[in-house]
Amino acid sequence: MIDYHIILAFITAFSVVLLATPSLIKVAKLKHLVDEPLEARKKHAISVPTIGGVIIFSAFIFSSFLWLPVNEPSVIEGMSQFMFLMASLILLFFVGVKDDIIGMSPMKKLIAHVMVGFILVVMGGIKITSFHGLLGMDILLPDYASILLSIFIYIVIVNSINLIDGVDGLASGVGLISTLAFGLWFSFLGDIHWALISFSMSGALLGFLVFNFNPARIFMGDSGSLIIGAVISVLAIQLIESPTEKLAAIGYQNVSTPVLAMAILAYPLLDTLRVFIIRTLKGKSPLSADRNHLHHKLQDRKMGHKKTVIIIYLFSIIMVAEAFFIQFENPNISFFISFGTAMLFTLIVFMGAKKKTKTND
Repeated sequence: MIDYHIILAFITAFSVVLLATPSLIKVAKLKHLVDEPLEARKKHAISVPTIGGVIIFSAFIFSSFLWLPVNEPSVIEGMSQFMFLMASLILLFFVGVKDDIIGMSPMKKLIAHVMVGFILVVMGGIKITSFHGLLGMDILLPDYASILLSIFIYIVIVNSINLIDGVDGLASGVGLISTLAFGLWFSFLGDIHWALISFSMSGALLGFLVFNFNPARIFMGDSGSLIIGAVISVLAIQLIESPTEKLAAIGYQNVSTPVLAMAILAYPLLDTLRVFIIRTLKGKSPLSADRNHLHHKLQDRKMGHKKTVIIIYLFSIIMVAEAFFIQFENPNISFFISFGTAMLFTLIVFMGAKKKTKTND
C-alpha cells in the first residue's frame, strides 16, 4: 500500500506546477527568456519560454521537504543521502539556469557534472556495488571501480535525458513514466524516502506536461533536464542496489535490478547510444546537434509531434512492464529479451523512415 505522504507529495508537486506555470510563462515572455524559432532543426513557429525547469525544480524541492516523514526509520536511515542529493540539485539547477539564459561551455558543464557526481557518489555514498551476476559481473572490486562507474553512469543518464528533450512533451513524458516506475518499485520495497522523491518528481512532470505537450507553451530547458536526469540517475542506482531480502519479500527475487533500471530508461539510453555511435563514426563530436535521433526518424515518417511521443511512451511502458513481469533466475536471459525488444523497436523505426525517404525521392 502506498504511504499517504507519497500521495500528498505527488498531488502537491502537480498542483504547484499546474498553478504557477501560467505566471512563469507570462514573466518569461516579458523578460524575453524565450527560444526563438530561428534554426532549421526547430519545429515551433513562435517564441517559447525555456525556463520551465525553474518550476519543476521548485515544485519538486517544496513537495519533497514538505511531506518527507522524518520520523520513519527508513527515512532516518537514508537522510544523509537525501541531503546530499538536494545539495547536488541546487548546484545543478544554477548551472542549468545559467545555460538557459546566457549559455555555458560544454567543458564548464562537464566540470559541474563531475562535481555533482563526486558529491553524490563519494560523499553521499550513492553508488553501484554489484551487477548481481548480469553478464558475469557481480561485486565491483576495488572500491574506486564502483565510484568511477557510478559517476560515469550519472553523467550518461543526465545527458541522455538532456538529449531527448527535442520534441514537445518527450523528455517530460518519458521522465514521468520513469519516475512513476521507480516510485512504485520503492513503494513495494517500503523505501518511503526514495518513493517520495520519485512521486514528487512525477507529480511535477505531470503538471509540466500539461503545458509542454504539443503544442508546447513552455520548454523545460537545461534547468529542467539536468535536474530530472540527476534525480533519475540516483533512483536508478538505488534500484540496482535494492536489498535482495526485500525483493524476496515482495515476490520479485528473480527480477534483475540492473535490467529493470535499464528497461525503465530504455528510450533515453538507446537513443543516446545510437546517436553517439553514428556521430563518432562520422568523425563528429558525440555532443554535436543533428536530426539522427529516433524521435526525428519517427517525425520523418510524418508522424507529427503527438504521435511520435505517444509511440515512445508506449515503447517505454512496454519495456518497463516486460522487465517487471518476465522473471528468470538467470539475469542474462532477462537482459537479452529487453535488449531484443529495444533493437526491434529501433529496426521498425529506422526501416520505416528509410521506406518513407525512398517514397519521397
